[in-house]
Amino acid sequence: MCGVVGIAGKSPVNQMLFDALTMLQHRGQDAAGIVTCQEGRLFLRKDVGMVRDVFHTRHMRALQGNYGIGHVRYPTAGTSSSAEAQPFYVNSPYGITLAHNGNLTNAEEIHDDLFKTDLRHMNTDSDSEVLLNVLAHELQKRGKLVPTSEDIFQAVTRVHERCKGGYAVVAMITGQGLVGFRDPNGIRPLIYGSRETENGMEYIIASESVAITALGFKVERDIEPGEAVFIDSDGNFFTQQCAANPEYRPCIFEYVYFARPDATIDGISVYKARLKMGEKLAQKILREWGDEHDIDVVIPIPDTSRTSALELANMLGVKFREGFMKNRYIGRTFIMPGQQLRKKSVRQKLNPVELEFQGKNVLLVDDSIVRGTTCNEIIQMARDAGAKKVFFASAAPMVKYPNVYGIDMPAKSELIASERSVEEIREIIGADRLIFQDLEDLKDAVRTKKVPHLREFDCSVFDGVYVAGGINAEYLDQLEQKRSDGAKKGDNFIDVNIDAASVDLTGVREV
Repeated sequence: MCGVVGIAGKSPVNQMLFDALTMLQHRGQDAAGIVTCQEGRLFLRKDVGMVRDVFHTRHMRALQGNYGIGHVRYPTAGTSSSAEAQPFYVNSPYGITLAHNGNLTNAEEIHDDLFKTDLRHMNTDSDSEVLLNVLAHELQKRGKLVPTSEDIFQAVTRVHERCKGGYAVVAMITGQGLVGFRDPNGIRPLIYGSRETENGMEYIIASESVAITALGFKVERDIEPGEAVFIDSDGNFFTQQCAANPEYRPCIFEYVYFARPDATIDGISVYKARLKMGEKLAQKILREWGDEHDIDVVIPIPDTSRTSALELANMLGVKFREGFMKNRYIGRTFIMPGQQLRKKSVRQKLNPVELEFQGKNVLLVDDSIVRGTTCNEIIQMARDAGAKKVFFASAAPMVKYPNVYGIDMPAKSELIASERSVEEIREIIGADRLIFQDLEDLKDAVRTKKVPHLREFDCSVFDGVYVAGGINAEYLDQLEQKRSDGAKKGDNFIDVNIDAASVDLTGVREV
């Protein structure tokens, strides 16, 4: 999962890109990058680290130009090095830079085709570089010195035909304009906005609406599945559907965990969806545990579950209390690489307020249970703080299957619910009671009458149905071998300084 942003402005966009990436920091904490364009020259800064650490004053001053794109990275493929930080660049044709959120499920196949048939070389294992080279190759085949919007849309059409998986993309074609497009199922989110200035209209494309509104832009709408938008160098706006059979199937886990609660994705308020998740979960507790549920207090595990937990407590008529104080300087444990690091970070990130636990039957509410490591630690913390009984509720169903569309749930063997019953999971995490959301209840929580066309979702981590197709047991086995925590321990993580990376950066000034 990553965050992307692109801005076509009428004044320097460096500060706006920085601010937008800061608003999207929750989507990726591994690396960050910005590239801008001025008079046909590109200015690039990217490195491993948080946005505030990658960009210093000297870097910001050097990022010149009115057009630019940015990226925050959370790696599910490749390695954790600055060489694989985005945006990526290819100099032919025109000079194209690209930032990508998602994952291509046929990247290896395309990689071979690009080398053997398209005669293109790639420097990393990133599927984003594969996607960039597909786009570049298809544009080059058009053979235009100055591409038209139709040329660009035809190239995106070919990208959809060749690339499988989930992807949301912003790309900048040097001297030509800004492009944004989304996979034909709309698995990964992408939205655009605009604002009128004294010099003309400015446009922004981003992963979430929060990056748009925080900069003072007006949200126009979500980019539809398979659709592409293009803002040329004069600020003219074009859009076209580029997929043969587009269908709305957004990732439901965006609403459960990844997106900010104040975001709106595909017309659906994340905050309201999480409120309904709490309502649905409370109804299930009343059905299965009865009115005599024996819960004294509901405590959320900060921060994502807070909204659901609040509504759950209201529905049960039980006190809601903040029982854990969060250290704001520790990253999101779900997206940290390695089991040991995640486990260690839980104790560093959360500290119990003991008076809220002492002698009470506590219901802890989390957004989901993936590996089970963090909730095991948290339950023990609650007991150490004096809780009499510790119940645990997940606002999401049991995560049983790997994710192949850009969320780091790659190894089935590492998913605590993959081959276990609720009772077996309860024993492992050490809870007195355990309850999960039902999948249909989760879907109903996200659905809204205001968006009647959005009825189904990518729920592959819960039901094993991969909406983009092409996923079999062999693919999942290979994925596990490459991306499990055990496999990552054996990786040779080489942190290559971007100034020394062996990437063709002709025409790009590194700042």
